[in-house]
Amino acid sequence: MKIGIVGSMQFTEKMLEIKKELVKLGHQPFLTDLHKGFCGKTDEEKEKLKLHQKFNKDAIRTFWQAMQGSDGILVLNFDKNGINNYIGGNTFLEMGFAHVLNQKIFLLNPIAEMIYTTEIIAMKPIVINGDLTKIK
Repeated sequence: MKIGIVGSMQFTEKMLEIKKELVKLGHQPFLTDLHKGFCGKTDEEKEKLKLHQKFNKDAIRTFWQAMQGSDGILVLNFDKNGINNYIGGNTFLEMGFAHVLNQKIFLLNPIAEMIYTTEIIAMKPIVINGDLTKIK
């Protein structure tokens, strides 16, 4: 399965670990090409880089283009900002893109109680509870 890995760029190192695991399972995972600058940075440096990329590198459209022709996305919804299984605004957009493209949406962890929980539920994501073998 060709599958995009999405989530907060604060977790870029975890994204790369999961990408390796998905390759071992026979998938073709991908991240945004803009991920490369995030490794080894502090959370504060990552926040600045995210803003720079959104304003100057057209980060949202860049990933939209990468999603074309893929089978789905895996949302890495780790705890962040005191919210369990956090899904931020950009990740929510990417979920919407996948939904409109009729791609599968997998959530690594259960759906968080957030302001747009109803909309997430409406996209019918598949919660895999950390088990990457459930991605099919």
